[in-house]
Amino acid sequence: MATAHVDMNAKPGQLIVSTRMKTFYSICMFVGLITFIIGLNTSKERIWMSYLVSLFFFVSLALGGLFFTAIQHATSAGWSVNVRRLSESMVSFLPYGFALSLGLIFGGHYIYDWFDPAKMQADPILIKKVGYLNITFFVIRLVAFFSLWLLFWVKIICPSLKQDETGDENISHKLVPWSVGFLVVFALSFSLFSVDTLMSLDPHWYSTMFGVYTFAGLFQASLAFMILLALWLRGKGLVTNFIKLDHMHDLGKFLKGFTIFMAYIGFSQFMLIWYANIPEETEFFIHRSHGYWMVISLSLLVFKFVVPFLALLPKWAKKSPAHLTWISLLILTMEYIDIYWLVYPNLNSSSPMFNFLELGVFLGFMGVFAFAVTRFLSRNSLIPMKDPRRYESMTHVVTY
Repeated sequence: MATAHVDMNAKPGQLIVSTRMKTFYSICMFVGLITFIIGLNTSKERIWMSYLVSLFFFVSLALGGLFFTAIQHATSAGWSVNVRRLSESMVSFLPYGFALSLGLIFGGHYIYDWFDPAKMQADPILIKKVGYLNITFFVIRLVAFFSLWLLFWVKIICPSLKQDETGDENISHKLVPWSVGFLVVFALSFSLFSVDTLMSLDPHWYSTMFGVYTFAGLFQASLAFMILLALWLRGKGLVTNFIKLDHMHDLGKFLKGFTIFMAYIGFSQFMLIWYANIPEETEFFIHRSHGYWMVISLSLLVFKFVVPFLALLPKWAKKSPAHLTWISLLILTMEYIDIYWLVYPNLNSSSPMFNFLELGVFLGFMGVFAFAVTRFLSRNSLIPMKDPRRYESMTHVVTY
């Protein structure tokens, strides 16, 4: 099939962060800070729970961006070159996420029972876990995880940016082993990170599938955010000739595929716990199968799987900006609710609670995330202009 002429010398627009955008994320950060201070003086346990939910949500988006980037380098993918800078921008939140995660060291006493050595010693089950669940080892793991992730950020993202200046094709080859290494390290480190921060809220409960469950949500939400970011830049006319509807179609297929994967993992976790019927495991779902918690449980099934799955089935849906926008917003909303559903029953198992303490903290984290992403995009080319596989991305056409 003949390929239409492509101007390889064309350049994308430059993102300029407007005063309105700067005001927006500044207000968000200010609201988050004020809300956090109010929470510390009114409900310490609840504000730290809210802090944990938002922290995990945005760290997941950052890691999802690094995971997507690593996959593209590890497979030497060509179609995705023009969208790769979007995922790279998400990773720029990691240093801020590291700094914010250290807050758990100070707030852990209010949300983790195992932060109290006396409780661990008094419980015949928990005393057997004290070698892993203790403050010192928790801090060591937390620092180690972020140090590793930041190392791979430097080794994967920074050379990609350098290639824009030098045009050195060898950089693309050197990124392959680093990307493969990250995928291996990420599988273990993120699983343990999710166990440390979320699963250990109820130290009696355990699930052998918890790490992969949180990963499924991480990548589904990250793809949704990438789609929104691509549509936003396309709407500004900055990347219209680079990130085409065919790229959006493939991102939509990615999103549909991991929507199915997320549902598969969620069902598998439920089925294994239900079938085994072990008290320490079933307690998790018992707390979430009464009252309004049951409503949230069912809403996760409907709005995180059924609706997105059906909405993404038609080919046209994956090329419709309006359609992709509401689906992506829905998935991101449900990912936050999913993390909330994992965390908050440990605070109040009788009914959910949500007011300005949750919303304000979320806005604070969102402000930091928006600042990091827009700052990255405004300082770098929106497209990896000197990637040797860029021609393949420029001529990418979906024929099925």
